[in-house]
Amino acid sequence: MAKYNNPRRTWQYSQEFKATAVEMSLLDGVRNKDVAEKLDIHPYMLSRWRKEYREGDIVIDKRRKLTNAKKQQNELTKL
Repeated sequence: MAKYNNPRRTWQYSQEFKATAVEMSLLDGVRNKDVAEKLDIHPYMLSRWRKEYREGDIVIDKRRKLTNAKKQQNELTKL
């Protein structure tokens, strides 16, 4: 088994990059595979980002995330 002298590099992408990639993949007639290939990322990563985007973990504007959290909190207090 090969021994690595240096640790592997893990790429970290900004929230804006992730959100832009997801929004590109949501356009009509565009396949996830094509977007991932164009951005040089793995299609599984794009699928994971889409899931996180739906759940509200990835947002372009942090104020939008806070607003969504407040709405959910208000809905819970109503119940």
